[in-house]
Amino acid sequence: MLCCMPGVAFVPALLVCWSSAAFIISYVMAVLAGHVEPFVPYISDTGTKPPESGVFGFMINISALLASITMYIRYLLIEKQNESSHFVRSSCNMFTLCVGLMGCTGMGIVATFQELAVPSVHDIGALVAFGSGVVYITLQSIISYKSCPRWNTYFVCHIRMAISVISCIAFIPMIVFASKISMTKIDWTPGEKDYTYHFMSAICEWTVAFGFICFFLTFIRDFQRFSLRISTEIYEE
Repeated sequence: MLCCMPGVAFVPALLVCWSSAAFIISYVMAVLAGHVEPFVPYISDTGTKPPESGVFGFMINISALLASITMYIRYLLIEKQNESSHFVRSSCNMFTLCVGLMGCTGMGIVATFQELAVPSVHDIGALVAFGSGVVYITLQSIISYKSCPRWNTYFVCHIRMAISVISCIAFIPMIVFASKISMTKIDWTPGEKDYTYHFMSAICEWTVAFGFICFFLTFIRDFQRFSLRISTEIYEE
């Protein structure tokens, strides 16, 4: 079904489906194995112990790759549209791409360096992934408004900005509450020390993560009218 989509719309569609599956599969595996409590664990908690850790690491790394491809195609799309409309500076478009790729790098770090094995590196990767991701979708929302009404409808722009605002609002308490947690563990139970901080931070983390997924979902329509062609030329000396 994805391959039947016009243009390159299958790329963000695949990213959304794959990333959602990565979160859900690792969560179900971790809960069934008894490694985490079913009520709002951290996303990373669901991919810390085997066997779900292998699935989580593999699928999140693929998600990071798909996100990088999606962001690069988005960059090319804006560059092409900008040739006739000149609604954004090329340097701004490039900066937005670089911020997005930083977020993808953070995702790779999160998937590779697991929470209990190397917590400091894992936390840095998570901070880069979520922080860069929030900045990326915010910049993309601004660019979308600048491209109206020729390349985007105001309805889509409003949806993107709403997702960006919600993600930004959730990102700040996520960091604040996480910083108040005095221990690194995954088997949280209600009533114990720092559980409230963990619970609130985890809710915000899931909100931001699925905010990213919903945001990339809005790219599908834009990508339908864009196709990539590879041309090969042979020169004779």
